[in-house]
Amino acid sequence: MYFFYNIYILSKLVYNDIGEFMIKFGVAGGTDAFYIKNKNSYQMPQYLKNMELDAYEYQCSRGVRVSQCVAKQIKEEAEKNNIYLSVHAPYYISLSTQEEEKKEKTIKYIIDTMKVAKAMGADRIVVHAGSLLGLERDYAVESACRLLKQAIERADLLDLGDITICPETMGKINQLGDSREIIKLCKIDKRLIPTIDFGHLYARSVGKLNTYELWKEELQMYIDELGFDRMKNFHAHFSHMDYTQNGGEKCHVKFEDKGYGPNFENVCRALIDLKLEPRIICESAGTQDIDAKQMKEIYLKMKGTKSYE
Repeated sequence: MYFFYNIYILSKLVYNDIGEFMIKFGVAGGTDAFYIKNKNSYQMPQYLKNMELDAYEYQCSRGVRVSQCVAKQIKEEAEKNNIYLSVHAPYYISLSTQEEEKKEKTIKYIIDTMKVAKAMGADRIVVHAGSLLGLERDYAVESACRLLKQAIERADLLDLGDITICPETMGKINQLGDSREIIKLCKIDKRLIPTIDFGHLYARSVGKLNTYELWKEELQMYIDELGFDRMKNFHAHFSHMDYTQNGGEKCHVKFEDKGYGPNFENVCRALIDLKLEPRIICESAGTQDIDAKQMKEIYLKMKGTKSYE
């Protein structure tokens, strides 16, 4: 049985022509083009395969409402089309809350998302840390660590410990979720891996974090703090972002909208040179599929050259 399980796992890995593991690219939610001819989320895996994409992040951002029937259908279609699945937890999560009722609700949102992920065959969920709620940053992070640890303990009791929780870097300056805060959250349990949202970090830095050198330095910090093995296949979001000087993130835009960052070529070069192969979910405004395909084409072209130093 163990032998056949290993064969199954190996069959799920994505290889290029020379046998190396590769970055996987996919979309968050439905796209404008998808909904022209499709109506149901379980049709997305086949659609993505036809687009030569690799991953789908199901969105529970406004509540965990997916039925067991739909979850099963998505699982079957994803397995058939070799699509990697993740689930985004509700935006209502607030890990730094000081209110007992909201703490319990936050844990429930995480657990409910993990249950859906389990039913869907997804291996990871994405979780926001929430806002500062008027707290000092250090205190808010400590509070978030304690509550996330409670959620992990609850998940283990419910046999959900094999679903990876991926705390996400955030784009608004008044939110929890800069890189160091996400690293601190991930350190509470070795099973946690970060969701590095490149667009969020770009917006949070008001456009400063955008060069190859700075992205390589940023990613190296994660490797130094969490270890290469944990970072090898980390979770990621990417989109071009509009931002304000005082607040950070304003909104997601499309690649076709000119004058916005971050520059994907610089991110891609840093990933290749650091030998990182994350799952990158595109969150462009309606063109996630088109833009994800463009990113994959850029990556495959760059992958043909060993070094960009």
